[in-house]
Amino acid sequence: MTNTIARSISAVVLTIGLSVVVTGCSAAPTSGSTPISSPTPVATVSVSPLLKAAETNILGQAVIYPDAVPAQVSSTVLTVPAGATTGWHFHTAPMYAYILEGALTVTYETETGTIEKVYRAGEAFLEAVGTHHRGNNNTTSPVRVLVVNIGAEGVANSTPVL
Repeated sequence: MTNTIARSISAVVLTIGLSVVVTGCSAAPTSGSTPISSPTPVATVSVSPLLKAAETNILGQAVIYPDAVPAQVSSTVLTVPAGATTGWHFHTAPMYAYILEGALTVTYETETGTIEKVYRAGEAFLEAVGTHHRGNNNTTSPVRVLVVNIGAEGVANSTPVL
């Protein structure tokens, strides 16, 4: 016995600047159903790029993914209280960071000395790999950072410098 349900879905995506509007979803009526009128706006989505196709991290190092298997992606929201520090540490795999609120000052140790960068709410970056660094909250308010680690099984997201 074959039961066939006819459906027709049409979608028009209008892209204007950074806004995407999806309209015109409809389904053909089936026995005992009521047709859905078309075009009906389904969703209005605002797209604001944060980091666009980065091939290098904040220190200009090429993005290289770990070759261990299986790959793993994890995310956290890191909160650094006012006046606190993350402590010296480094990453062995790519890490994406987005400052949700506040301002974080990060000091990097390089072969030629230290480099200091300040990241503010709304900024995104790929963190340095293999470079000792620490984040300091030099403000009177907490800093919140969305951290996305792009690693692999057995690869630590962050390693403290002892």
